[in-house]
Amino acid sequence: MDLIFLLMLIALGYFSGTYAEKRHYRSIERREGQTAQLPAVSLKTVDFPGRKVRSARMVHGSAVISVDYFKRILAGLRNVFGGRVKSYESLLDRSRREAMLRMKEMAGGASVIVNVRIETSTIGKSSRRRRNVSCLETMVYGTALTLEK
Repeated sequence: MDLIFLLMLIALGYFSGTYAEKRHYRSIERREGQTAQLPAVSLKTVDFPGRKVRSARMVHGSAVISVDYFKRILAGLRNVFGGRVKSYESLLDRSRREAMLRMKEMAGGASVIVNVRIETSTIGKSSRRRRNVSCLETMVYGTALTLEK
C-alpha cells in the first residue's frame, strides 16, 4: 500500500511538473508573438540611414527557473549513463526566452534593442557531493534605442 501511494505521488509530481512547463511554454509563445516587432540584436552599432536616435537607455530582464524534482532525478540518472539531458535543455530554453521577453517588455516603445548580452548561472547547487542544478538564472541586457520617424 505504501509503494502504491509513493508511486501515485511520483506520478502526480511528474504530470503536474509537465503541465506547468507546457503552460509556461504557451505563455512564452503568446508573448513572443506580441513582441516580435521589436528586434533585439547583438551588434554593438547599427546604422539607421536617414533616422536619428532620439533616446537610448539600458534595459534588462531576468528569470530564475527551476526544473521539477522528478526531472532532476531523471537528469541525475542521465549523468550516470550519458546522453542529452532534455530536462536541462528545456530549463535553459525557457529561462533564456523568458528573460528576453522581460527585457523587451521593459523596453516599451523602443524601436530596436542593440548590444544584447545573455548571462546564465546556476543558483543553489544541492551539495558538493551531488552536483544537480536546482535553479537557473538568466540575465539579458542591452541598449534600447528609440528612433525619430
